[in-house]
Amino acid sequence: MKTDCIFCKIKKGEIKSEILYSDQYCFVIKDISPRAQVHLLVIPNKHIEELVNMDKGDQVIIGEMFASAQRLATDTGISDSGYRLIINQGEHSGQMVDHLHLHVIGGEQLGGMV
Repeated sequence: MKTDCIFCKIKKGEIKSEILYSDQYCFVIKDISPRAQVHLLVIPNKHIEELVNMDKGDQVIIGEMFASAQRLATDTGISDSGYRLIINQGEHSGQMVDHLHLHVIGGEQLGGMV
């Protein structure tokens, strides 16, 4: 874990946040600035800054993040109506935290892609 990363600090309990789900690969919190009725973040336990920084062993982590997103969509009741999964990478994408994370967004009619 990186010492100055907000997500790593949340995982270590140094910053208070409600962890909705946690397993050996990832944990889930609510986004502090939600863009929809449901806006969750699936965050790998391992500090990975961007997809390009992954090593071959990290592929399992990414797969488990998407499996967790599917379970969350079902658990929050957005699976049937539809939801969006987003990974922002780099400055132009709007990435705010340099720790890979997957946004799970839904619960209402979502606007255009960009």
